[in-house]
Amino acid sequence: MATVEKAAPGPEKRRALGRGLESLLPGPRPVPGAAPAIHGVAAAAPGVIGELQAQASPPAGDLVLQVSVEAIDPNPYQTRNHETYDTEDGGNTLAELAESIRASGVIQPVTVRPAKEGRYVLITGERRWRASKLAGRDKVPALVRQVSDQQAAEMTVVENLQRQDLNCMDQARAFVMLSQTFHLTQEQIGNRVGVARETISNYMRLVRLPNNVQRYLQDGELEFSHARLLLILEDDSLVPRVADKVVKEKLSVEQLEEVVFQLNVPFKKQQEEQGTGRARWVDPNVRAAQRQLEQVLGMRVRIRDRKGKGRITIDYASLEDFDRVVKMLRGK
Repeated sequence: MATVEKAAPGPEKRRALGRGLESLLPGPRPVPGAAPAIHGVAAAAPGVIGELQAQASPPAGDLVLQVSVEAIDPNPYQTRNHETYDTEDGGNTLAELAESIRASGVIQPVTVRPAKEGRYVLITGERRWRASKLAGRDKVPALVRQVSDQQAAEMTVVENLQRQDLNCMDQARAFVMLSQTFHLTQEQIGNRVGVARETISNYMRLVRLPNNVQRYLQDGELEFSHARLLLILEDDSLVPRVADKVVKEKLSVEQLEEVVFQLNVPFKKQQEEQGTGRARWVDPNVRAAQRQLEQVLGMRVRIRDRKGKGRITIDYASLEDFDRVVKMLRGK
């Protein structure tokens, strides 16, 4: 017989990126339509989920079951790299969390959903569950939720978004998973997790980078801002080599920006236009405008200016990118 506990009220929640898990959980409040998905972007969100101390307690009135750790299966929608579980939360390792659990127990319940034959599938709290097993505990406090596969995936993504140490590749894979598994558009993903549609697009583009670049991002040797610049290189074959250069020479984002710009200047074409042996001089204002457009759009932009006349070329990779640019040009 499972032990039942009443969840005690917790401290005030801090705000962070994302909607907050409560927005994705079924509750007593009526939701229009059959689907429990939230429409629009909500500002309310709980703070970064602490592993040693709970920053957010379950809603008042929820029942917490003591569930056997062996009866819980891993979250199939978890996109975080398990290698990061041992070096997060300000340096607390999984072993340190296990030691804390031995001394004080699990303060914040994990969230699970029922499965077949009396088993459960984890939704949130994988690190607490793993540490509880490491601590030798037989049971872990768990909120049992009746949610769909899509809701469970969205809740997992929201929990990950609320982490201060979230890796950009983990975030990118989470958005791609929602897109590919549940056929959600970037706008729909943004609405569900409380993130701008442009942000979703920029992160999803990271999975197009070569494997060595993705590894640099996963290991923290490259930043998200580095990756956005690498993505606007006109010659894709240069991306791995430029990434190696950034890591080896520890180039800043500003330094990489200059490298990318210089590589994107078609030297041979400039020679033909100028009839000289050197690259054509580019107005600094034009160069700055091109950089700003690329940062805003998250796409490759080329400006060709000749005595105040020229053209602007925007390279888009999908119909969603095309629609977004058109809306922006229309002022919507």
